[in-house]
Amino acid sequence: MTPPDLQLGLIGDNIAASQAPRLHRLAGRLCGLSVGYDRLVPPELGQSFAQVFDTAQRTGFRGLNITYPYKEQAIRRVHIPDPLVRAMGAVNTVIFEPSGAIGFNTDHTGFIAAYKGAMKGATPGTVCLIGTGGAGKAVAFGLIALGAEVIRCVDLDVTKARALGDALRATNSATRIDVFTDPVLAADGADGLINCTPVGMVGYGGTPLPATAMAGAAWAFDAVYTPVDTQFLQEAAAQGLTIISGYELFFGQGIDAWTLFSGHPVDKAALRRALQEGVGAALPKQAR
Repeated sequence: MTPPDLQLGLIGDNIAASQAPRLHRLAGRLCGLSVGYDRLVPPELGQSFAQVFDTAQRTGFRGLNITYPYKEQAIRRVHIPDPLVRAMGAVNTVIFEPSGAIGFNTDHTGFIAAYKGAMKGATPGTVCLIGTGGAGKAVAFGLIALGAEVIRCVDLDVTKARALGDALRATNSATRIDVFTDPVLAADGADGLINCTPVGMVGYGGTPLPATAMAGAAWAFDAVYTPVDTQFLQEAAAQGLTIISGYELFFGQGIDAWTLFSGHPVDKAALRRALQEGVGAALPKQAR
């Protein structure tokens, strides 16, 4: 068989429902490139993250997407040229060059694009950010860039929340950073509510915040996009909040990752249409 023009992959757990393979194959088709894209699940392969990563690098992969729970592990295996990404401490996109593996974070840019698309110039205000792992770090730095007044970093692991808080304060922005372990307390009086935990995705049902704690907020974002219509977003919508779908972050980070992998810009509107064939009925209005 003729090898593809680009061989890519996604390393993560619980990724059977991921649309990343489809996005990159369709982007390749629109750009006239053949794309191979493999789902790589370390536990299913009986290997560690490092072993799967190194095998991909050794066997000719052009690059990798990295998802839960490996975004923070990935930083130990790559060179990160962007000091902002180094400060985040999480990588979701890797390209393999002759000089070695280079790490990027397109979750960061993807979130900023998703927020701006939904909120039309409104600043984030006070934000309750639940989950301070890889996705939470990227979103938190995005909130700094968007001019959030206060970010309340919430995690059951207070050490992780404090570490993110310290990294955000080191940016010397005007944003106040607070640390919480209780999401209900952190949501009290917040303008924005964000879920950056895996709670709510396929295989991790539920919601990180009870609906009663959402009253008074203005907007909500869920980094989960499988399913798109999570319980968290359904309950936020029922409370009258403006909804920002995780699908929009997925799409934005995918566009940015594709450009890094291929060097080819893709027609965003055409890619969105192609992606939504057969799945459009499952997408909320702002994702269509």
